[in-house]
Amino acid sequence: MKTGRQTTLKDQAVLSGIGVHTGLPVTLTMHPADAGSGIRFIRTGLGGREREIRADVHAVTATEFATVLGDASGPLVSTAEHVLAALRGLGVDNAVIEIDGPEVPILDGSAAAFVAAIDQVGIETLAAPRRFIRVLKPVRITAGSGYGELRPYHGRGLRIETEISFDHPLIGHQTVAFDCTPELFRRDIARARTFGFMRDVAKLWSAGYALGASLENTIVVTENRVLNPEGTRYADEFVRHKALDAIGDLALAGAPLLGAYRSVRGGHKLNHAVLCALMADASAWTMVEDTARPARGHAEVASTAAAYAPDVS
Repeated sequence: MKTGRQTTLKDQAVLSGIGVHTGLPVTLTMHPADAGSGIRFIRTGLGGREREIRADVHAVTATEFATVLGDASGPLVSTAEHVLAALRGLGVDNAVIEIDGPEVPILDGSAAAFVAAIDQVGIETLAAPRRFIRVLKPVRITAGSGYGELRPYHGRGLRIETEISFDHPLIGHQTVAFDCTPELFRRDIARARTFGFMRDVAKLWSAGYALGASLENTIVVTENRVLNPEGTRYADEFVRHKALDAIGDLALAGAPLLGAYRSVRGGHKLNHAVLCALMADASAWTMVEDTARPARGHAEVASTAAAYAPDVS
């Protein structure tokens, strides 16, 4: 696959499951799309009507527990970040995502099933040149004790630097940093699952969230242990999942980013705020065509303890 050309899927890929927040059954189909069309969601199952929306930063309507996309008519699809991360992480520029329910299926809580589905049908290189958004100057948003920043980067793609710090015996301080290539994303990031604290379950349920969460799709943490019988897939699965979410949220730029994103104690809301700040400053970015392939690399991990999160993200 030539990095300098746009891509799409070779065939459609179908996945079914339930939404982690709604608990409702849903089928999602990823279709090939023409060059220049980007990633679009089509919502079916609305009594014969369809709604369509382009997956970009202007379509975000909520970021509290997941990334929700919609328009003036209201929300269209929630928990979009994992399928977006899979498409962006593997370098798919154009796709139509058809979904017959209000929420992307959570599957196993990671992006692994989406990656497997994309790998099974394959990626097609199109004739049109790929366009990138190059970050020209730092853009930073502070939120409490955390912050998010996009800055110029001399590498050949998107660099992700994620840091978390929680006052909890199973969390502590943890970081992960990597250049996001398809090979690294597939190996080191895609399998990291969503997570939540057992103590928050009743509060989430009463607010209408996490109705589909279970040990099948969520790492569940008590005050001193992980309830999932299989444990964690990585010692630092939490921070890797935060990085996965960031890749999905940054996919809403509408084109691959050439820059570095650093998130400290962040989440969906911060990711979206930084991306909005970048796009609002015309002097902070430019659209370019670039044929260089990002260098391969392994995730650089530094941690003091296995880490999990108090939110479902």
